[in-house]
Amino acid sequence: MFMTKITYIISGIDKALEFEWVAEYLDKDKFELSFILLNPGRSYLEEYLKQKGILVMTIRYRGKRDYIAALFKTYLFLRRYHPDIIHVHLFPAGRVGLIAGKLTGIHRRIYTRHYSTYHHQYFPHTVKYDRLINRLSTDIVAISDVVEQVLKQEGVDEKKIVKIPHGFDLNMFYNPNFGVVRQLKEKYKTEGRFPVIGVISRYMRFKGIDYLIPAFKELLTKYPKAYLVLSNARGSYQDTIKKLLADLPGDSYVEITFEYNLSELYRLFDVFVHVPIYPQCEAFGQIYVEALAAGIPAIFTMSGITHEFIKDRENAIIVPYKDSEAIYNAIEEILNDEGLRNRLIDRGKKSVERFSVGYMIEKLEKLYLER
Repeated sequence: MFMTKITYIISGIDKALEFEWVAEYLDKDKFELSFILLNPGRSYLEEYLKQKGILVMTIRYRGKRDYIAALFKTYLFLRRYHPDIIHVHLFPAGRVGLIAGKLTGIHRRIYTRHYSTYHHQYFPHTVKYDRLINRLSTDIVAISDVVEQVLKQEGVDEKKIVKIPHGFDLNMFYNPNFGVVRQLKEKYKTEGRFPVIGVISRYMRFKGIDYLIPAFKELLTKYPKAYLVLSNARGSYQDTIKKLLADLPGDSYVEITFEYNLSELYRLFDVFVHVPIYPQCEAFGQIYVEALAAGIPAIFTMSGITHEFIKDRENAIIVPYKDSEAIYNAIEEILNDEGLRNRLIDRGKKSVERFSVGYMIEKLEKLYLER
């Protein structure tokens, strides 16, 4: 039987379940996989792929200084292996992999766009590279309607765009390991605290954390044992965030740089909050799906994938952008209205069923085979 050879080219990834699921679930009777990882060094993903018997090459990539060498090594790999398709993920891999693929004569060059207007908003000088990536790609995967709209605004022919949202192993969030949940409660000192407000977000300006912290400060006046959990607590906006946190009692919050047991971490929260500051700053926003799958009442602003499935006071509470008072009022409403809280939990779980791993794999296989 003829097998389609696919090389994934990925940059800056240590661990990502999406690629593990591709390696696990893509039909092995139809597809032969290999991976090029552009990383500073060894990674969990590299070891995982090797354990699966999948050909993987890590090319050292620490930024612009390694660009030429990475391009040459990627070119040599593709020339030697000569896949039928390359599937490229993330911006640095786009600049390396798609050029190498074009030079090697690979006719199917797929790029998954993982961001929306980030470059337009904060790094306009890099938009020219986005346009180059768009031209070099024969197919572009949009992970949400927001990304699809941005691609069209950049002049991409809609025939080139295919929409495939991220997939999730929803059962991980429906049925976490409660032994691990207990360990995390002890580790992060959430026992006896109420309400526990959860955030899983890097410290970046557009994430809106600086509007949540004043809301939490107000919450403490009514709930002295309230507790703020900030996970993924690192990033370019951390100086501003830390100044705001300095106004809170030191025992009222915890910063977590990284937590591996994400599906269990959600179960520490009474309310989850994610409030980006404009409609397109999230290209997707995996935490929207994860929080609802975990059954945590959530407060969101409309960004990324929320435009496609979130309905205010049906599966989450929607608040205006940059509005601390609205965030505070929404937390109070969830805490004091049991009927609302139960509705958000029940309907939230049902509303994320469309984001299953199986659906993502089905759409990918169709893309690889039909064009």
